[in-house]
Amino acid sequence: MVSLSTFWTLLVLTLGLFPVTLALHASEAGIVDWHKPLVGVPVTHSHSLSPSFHRFSTGSSKSTQSVIVTATSSNVLAALDPVLGDIAWRYIFDPIDPIISFRASGEVIAALSGPGGATFRVFDIAKGDLLVERRLHTPSAGHLFEPNDLGSHIVFAEGNDTTISSNIDLFALTNGHVLRRLDAITGRVRWEWTAEDKAANVVYSRIARTPSTVFVVGLSKSVASYTLHITALSAASGEVLANTHVPSAIHNGLTDFLLLSDTSDDDSTPCVIWLEQGQLKFVPLTSELNGKPKTMKGATLKSILNIGLNEKGHFVALRSDGTGLAMRMDKDSMGLALIWEFAESASSDRYTESTYAGGLDKDNRPYVGRIYWSHVLRLASTHIFAEHAADGKGLVRGYTFPFETSSHGIIMHAALDAANPSDNVVIGRFVLTTGTGAVQLWQHDRMQWTREEALSEIALAEFVELPEKKSVSTHVSDHDKSFIERVNRQLSDAKDFPAYLVNFAKRFATGSYASVSTSAAAAPNSADALTRDDFGFRKLIIAATSRGVVYAINSGNGAVVWIRILALGWAGEVGGHHVPLKLFVTRTVSDGDSPRVVLVTQRIADNGLTDTVVFHIDALTGEDAERNSPSGMLKGTDAVRGEILDAFMLRGENKTVILLDKFLQIYLFPETDETRQSFQALAPKLHFPLIAPGSILGHQVLPEPAFTDKFTAYSTWTATFPPGETVLKVFKRPADEPVASLGKVLGDRRTLYKYLNPGLIGYITIAQRSDRRAPTCGVYLFDGLKGTIVYHATIPSARGGCDVHAVLTENWLLYTYYDEEIESVVQAKGYRVVSVELYEGSQVNDKTRSTESSVYYNKSAEISIYEQAYVFPFAVSALTTTSTKFGIATKDLLVANHRNQIQSFPRRMFDPRRPKRKVTAEEQEEWLIQYDPVIPDDTRRVISHNYHVANTRSILTSPALLESTSLVFANGLDLFASRVAPAHTFDVLNENFNKAQLVLTIVALSVAIFATRPIVGRKRLREQWY
Repeated sequence: MVSLSTFWTLLVLTLGLFPVTLALHASEAGIVDWHKPLVGVPVTHSHSLSPSFHRFSTGSSKSTQSVIVTATSSNVLAALDPVLGDIAWRYIFDPIDPIISFRASGEVIAALSGPGGATFRVFDIAKGDLLVERRLHTPSAGHLFEPNDLGSHIVFAEGNDTTISSNIDLFALTNGHVLRRLDAITGRVRWEWTAEDKAANVVYSRIARTPSTVFVVGLSKSVASYTLHITALSAASGEVLANTHVPSAIHNGLTDFLLLSDTSDDDSTPCVIWLEQGQLKFVPLTSELNGKPKTMKGATLKSILNIGLNEKGHFVALRSDGTGLAMRMDKDSMGLALIWEFAESASSDRYTESTYAGGLDKDNRPYVGRIYWSHVLRLASTHIFAEHAADGKGLVRGYTFPFETSSHGIIMHAALDAANPSDNVVIGRFVLTTGTGAVQLWQHDRMQWTREEALSEIALAEFVELPEKKSVSTHVSDHDKSFIERVNRQLSDAKDFPAYLVNFAKRFATGSYASVSTSAAAAPNSADALTRDDFGFRKLIIAATSRGVVYAINSGNGAVVWIRILALGWAGEVGGHHVPLKLFVTRTVSDGDSPRVVLVTQRIADNGLTDTVVFHIDALTGEDAERNSPSGMLKGTDAVRGEILDAFMLRGENKTVILLDKFLQIYLFPETDETRQSFQALAPKLHFPLIAPGSILGHQVLPEPAFTDKFTAYSTWTATFPPGETVLKVFKRPADEPVASLGKVLGDRRTLYKYLNPGLIGYITIAQRSDRRAPTCGVYLFDGLKGTIVYHATIPSARGGCDVHAVLTENWLLYTYYDEEIESVVQAKGYRVVSVELYEGSQVNDKTRSTESSVYYNKSAEISIYEQAYVFPFAVSALTTTSTKFGIATKDLLVANHRNQIQSFPRRMFDPRRPKRKVTAEEQEEWLIQYDPVIPDDTRRVISHNYHVANTRSILTSPALLESTSLVFANGLDLFASRVAPAHTFDVLNENFNKAQLVLTIVALSVAIFATRPIVGRKRLREQWY
């Protein structure tokens, strides 16, 4: 028998071979994490903001380069590479500084942002470098027009859009009544003109220019329509040359008039065109403004379209039957000319309404494109018209391309770039913005790339665990086989055993196991893409967006696995949209079947009707789990007619989703006899609070259904806020959060027992004051069973709002805010973080069984609260804590800051019991450190490395199979995923571990033991004799 001392020697030698686990290295960036930069869904309602191609010179040679420039709904101005679809550059505007107009020319792009165009900026078109930034007026002086781009416009003084120039001037219209000539290189104002009425009667919205004159065109409101007003100014000095009212009756001031010019021809005369009672009218613009309105004879028109070629004198008009007409200014007749009529463009049930786009080639020659979807061919079709081709007679080329409506909806906008390499060849490429928020580039009939920009608008997300890889198939029919057949089958299955044994020995001897520092992504097109890896790092992230699209994202590499569009049902006939409310994982791989999720949305129809829809989705495939939508869009179940007050899921075997309508009626999904019986058994134990105006109402469920056959909730308690205080946010402890330890053992061996009330719920409020002072913010913790306020703090607001972020896990509450109040000379403005820990009883060693809290148990209100505030180094946009499988590993705080970083902080830094004196020996045993009011900004704890993870709104964590590791997913404008190990990877061997040395050591010790065993036996026998 081996002696005890020999055993301990072996153990010490074995453990000594384990090296210390190090933190994440920069070399692991892009391997254990990934970053998906986005720009947001392009704006399509305005040509001042929508996507367009821009070509610019790349140097002294004749070579040019193109970019796709767009403003997005995420308040980003971006340029995309049309070849690969990558982001060439992007500029993210502040939320209070919305971009309202941009214009590119040559090597620069100018933009106006803020109310009325308060701020003027100029960027380098190739790199996105900010060249000029100038405040034109204060934001408070800006007019708030609707839409917000009304009253602003930019036109460059030079007509060449591609060449490089050291002297670039532009005209900027802001606030609907101020026109400036600016130097685009320095931002200097050369002159400024302000309308006399300052937009009181006339709102100017468009600019046209000639080498000597600038024309500003606006509208004034009459009784039933709008009237045109034009002012002519000297381009050199800004002096008013003339102004006039044009007799007109424009019905829609946003779409029924255009300003045309030809910036490539200095001798051309701009003109204003407008639609009046189906007739197209126009007036040429001269410096004297003595032109007379004229009417173009022809068919009745229903609309005129700006296709982005208004500065080339081209536009599209639609007849009353929908036929598209390409038109342009006619320099010779000082009028308008029809240059092409698109065949079969009239409205028809065989194809959709057409989308028209204009574009230029490298020689600045205009092209007009038409795109539509054919219901007959089930393909998208396009026609491109080149006016200059075929010896000036015009040429149209058309083709079809396989646009996927099932995954990308409809075409919302198109931008065109064209080439004419030979006389009868026209090559076009379109950038499409789809109804799902995707951006695609199609060259002829081939899609070059797709950007899923709707991922920048994720509203809800959940991790879903993947199933294990099935290495051996099951044999369910063995009972029908003979003994010989079963033996043959088993021998066949055993043919791979020798290879497995060899590989196992090789792995054991060389240590070639999967490593925690390797990528969790499977090989492209691999069968393992939807199976779990060795450590559970690869999962699916199910994300629902505000665009009515659901995505499945591979957490290993960020690849989109599937996309499904949420069908509108009956609202599809009148229009509408889905607002995601709740997302639940109702079945996991541990339940023995394919994982499933339930998405609860609020469907808002354009006619004002609202109802609640439930979508049951197979998480692996995106298919309808109810089998109601085998192909195409995902059909939901109309669960509630009207809005709901809340939705939650009952944890247990059935995992039933509960919906509560405004009449306090309860709807179950799925609603079966089994789920009804299960719910009825649990109904007396259910307690949930609901938000009411100025108060929180606790509710329970009646044990028996009402006459409507629906279970009904009733109010049990009321907690009233002070007058003027309303709830902004709700936060809770994570569902099914594992708690490994129910208490904290102190250095003197006494215990603080954690307050783990399962009904604990938090609220962030704002309180408006009647004395016009700044509002205050509140942080509350309520006992959802009895309505008792467990914790309450009043904190100052920041700039009139409450940008407070809070997280609750186990017995730990942490919240951040900005403190701009200075009450003494020792205080300073800055960001604060408050850490709160809740323990049972009024003193140490008290136990009140908070996990078993009851409305009839009075001692549950006896709580000890430890609280401490710290100075945080930066603003916070989102925060959460790490989560592990069993809750054994220590927790880290994960923070998204306004420097576009994701940072990790150990919990012990926020321990509210940190002493404000020298730490004693007992406190050192608890790992307490001396209190420091400032949380250090340690760049080594930035888990996002050098990635700029912009505008993060939410951070989601999920446990891996390793207890030491937590998966992290951050979403906002960008997506970012990684994994962190707060207590290092204590449950896996380091990849540098020398397994061969361990094997040799064990073998050597074993040989030594067996070799010395007879010697020790003889020695003991001799001792017994002597």
